[in-house]
Amino acid sequence: MPVRNADAVWEGDLKSGQGKVKLGSGAFEGKYSFASRFEQGGGTNPEELLGAAHAGCFSMALSAGLGKAGFSPKRVHTTAKVTIDKVGEGFKITRILLQTEAQVPGLDDAAFQKIARDTKTGCPVSQALSATPIDLEAKLVQ
Repeated sequence: MPVRNADAVWEGDLKSGQGKVKLGSGAFEGKYSFASRFEQGGGTNPEELLGAAHAGCFSMALSAGLGKAGFSPKRVHTTAKVTIDKVGEGFKITRILLQTEAQVPGLDDAAFQKIARDTKTGCPVSQALSATPIDLEAKLVQ
């Protein structure tokens, strides 16, 4: 299996410095700062990137789980909301909320909810982030 990579550089002190993150594939490069991470400044931040990775992984894993159960999803859309809070002297990611919506013909909601819950624990990114509480809101749409 391939090893994926990304890199980041930070210049300056915490509050007035700035940084840049770049995916190894070259598909994304973005600036980040104290303001973009802990306030409402422009740019990206590690939590947003983590959320994108989690949402992407979960959507793919849910599609795979649905397929394994004999269903063909038309669309799976997931949003990951990553919460970072001040805890003690530092900061901590305290919660991730996955909100997913799937269009799956012929599937009832009870079966969908079970597959979605199983996906939450089986998704590789969920497993990597298992030290953080992960909540799931799953909605089946027609």
